[in-house]
Amino acid sequence: MEGRKAAALLVVSPTYHGICSNMDEICHICHSYNIPVIVDEAHGAHLGFHPELPSSSLSQGADLAVQSTHKVLCSLTQSSMLHMQGNLVDRERISKSLQMLQSSSPSYLLLASLDAARAQLSENREAIFDKAIDLALEARSLISKIPGISILEFPSFSSFFQIDPLRLTIGVWQLGLSGFEADDILCNDFGVVCELVGTKSFTLAFNLGTQRDHVLRLVAGLKHLSQTSHFSQPVKDEGKNVNHFVCLDDIRISMSPREAFFATKRKVSIRDSLGEIVESLYVLIHLVFQL
Repeated sequence: MEGRKAAALLVVSPTYHGICSNMDEICHICHSYNIPVIVDEAHGAHLGFHPELPSSSLSQGADLAVQSTHKVLCSLTQSSMLHMQGNLVDRERISKSLQMLQSSSPSYLLLASLDAARAQLSENREAIFDKAIDLALEARSLISKIPGISILEFPSFSSFFQIDPLRLTIGVWQLGLSGFEADDILCNDFGVVCELVGTKSFTLAFNLGTQRDHVLRLVAGLKHLSQTSHFSQPVKDEGKNVNHFVCLDDIRISMSPREAFFATKRKVSIRDSLGEIVESLYVLIHLVFQL
């Protein structure tokens, strides 16, 4: 690849946890080499619509931004937007590429919901996120006082450029719990369903529908975890400890996904599958509910 020019740079910002990259600096460097910047902004359709929110990637110079409008805004599930600007991307080529992939019979229900979300923002741009942000900040303040609970924020990671205040990542490892165990208790006993669950933490999403009762239930649940758990114990080793998944140096590709898909297959039990090649992708998924 030496001597060849990159076709484009793809950046994920914000991450699922709300961590935003310095897109202004990234775009400046890429544009100095005439390299377009594509941003996977799935979790950032709301950015730039309030002074307390990080700037959008487009306002920082991104050439293409893909947003899942339904994740924080109020359009229907599956509805998304692709934004373009500048002269480094070929709009006609992108349009033709989309025509090759998209249906010739789009869902006008989804399109209408996108237009409704746009109208909702345009009519009340300055104040629409006031309540959600206030509730997120209140939750942070209350949770920071609970023993054994940690919060992902700037003082912990000063290298972060910006963090979306509507994403709240809570660590529970000091309680001797995994994120999965904490999520089960919060869901079953307090009606709080996390947006993303990890080995030592979980992430919650605040949006336009969040109410103060939701915050109070979350705080009550975390206080319960703090009062009933043991401090300074390692997370229980039930296949959930992140240390088991760090080293992947010994991984080798035995067959391409395409070859596996078209190969002759047979069913075996989980116990008998060790060392075999899996035909399909098996991943841990989570139900997407927002607080």
